[in-house]
Amino acid sequence: MSQFLPVDEQMDLLQKGAAEIIRVADLRERLEESRKTGRPLRVKAGFDPTAPDLHLGHTVLMRKLRHFQQLGHTVIFLVGDFTSLIGDPTGRNVTRKPLTREQIDLNAETYKQQVFKILDPEKTEVRYNSEWLGKLGYEDTVRLTARFTVSQMLERDDFSKRFQAEQPISLHEFLYPVMQGYDSVCLESDVELGGTDQKFNLLCGRELQRQYGQKPQIVLMTPILEGLDGVQKMSKSLGNAIGINEPPSEMYGKLMSISDELMGKYWVFLTDLTLSEIDALKADMASGVLHPMEAKKRLARTITAGFHGEAAAAGADENWARMFQQKETAEDLSEVLIPYADVAGAEPSQVRLPKLLVALGLAASGAEANRKIAEKAVKLDGETATGSTVTLPALPARIVVRLGKRAKVAVIA
Repeated sequence: MSQFLPVDEQMDLLQKGAAEIIRVADLRERLEESRKTGRPLRVKAGFDPTAPDLHLGHTVLMRKLRHFQQLGHTVIFLVGDFTSLIGDPTGRNVTRKPLTREQIDLNAETYKQQVFKILDPEKTEVRYNSEWLGKLGYEDTVRLTARFTVSQMLERDDFSKRFQAEQPISLHEFLYPVMQGYDSVCLESDVELGGTDQKFNLLCGRELQRQYGQKPQIVLMTPILEGLDGVQKMSKSLGNAIGINEPPSEMYGKLMSISDELMGKYWVFLTDLTLSEIDALKADMASGVLHPMEAKKRLARTITAGFHGEAAAAGADENWARMFQQKETAEDLSEVLIPYADVAGAEPSQVRLPKLLVALGLAASGAEANRKIAEKAVKLDGETATGSTVTLPALPARIVVRLGKRAKVAVIA
């Protein structure tokens, strides 16, 4: 009797949230072989410790690693302590600033502590690619790089764009995909996981494994998770990330600030809900049975609990409610959810009051709104508005906006 689940059941879990698998038929074949022989697949994902903290964007791959782990396969969490010296050029239009060995070692230690919030430490093989890359001599490196041509490197989208734009490409950047591919040879990986932006690097692994007489690894790619802005890739350097080590209240508050559109992606990639459960949530929101704000609170509680526990998540939920949902008003007012982008001012967390009044339906035009503000007829949380802009303490925010006898609650997120 095989220790592994039937292949169809394994495929259902492994394909959840996958953007592309090269190739699906090969993965199925490898899983069938694994069931017959009892040998677990070797599944790797590499993480370069270029910053001290992991964020939720990193956990998309980690969750997929955990799926393989739950199915009984061998998971390799590869710390790219050597490739960090080069710096991954993926998605970059300039050469990365190199890190010192001391910075890399310090960051790598924090990675090890954080990754086990998702992966099972008893079932995870932690490796460092300095184990083999650091031992390559100059002759070995020359022979390895000779397996690729410059034209092959320039087929890579980011290199091609930089070349066409006459932006510098350092020679050492060409080494990165070669070294990542060599990792797969040294680890004899059956499957490598990565984001869709890593496709070139992942395919280099397949090519090198062929040349070294190994079966080429299956490549499983996950989509790139947008950060809080809903536009760019989640990144600490862009200031749109949620760190997995952030306090529960901060994590919860940041999750409550995302757009409704982004919420759907976060349910898929950052929780263990099945796709049918997520579809049911979306249907409830579309029919009005479930308010988007309540769905977002569920999401924030679920993710926060995953990293900090149920009690901490409940506390963050209550704290957020006290701050944003329990301001007393003398009457039962209707709430209007307003995207921050629709009313944003020139400064961070700033709101243009005329736009807010129009969005709430309290003023017919910006001109009327400005006139009412000048007449001191507008009140925010009971205080008379004195200018055309308002700076919020944090996002999301809940404000009781009154113009004359009419009033509404603006929920700005």
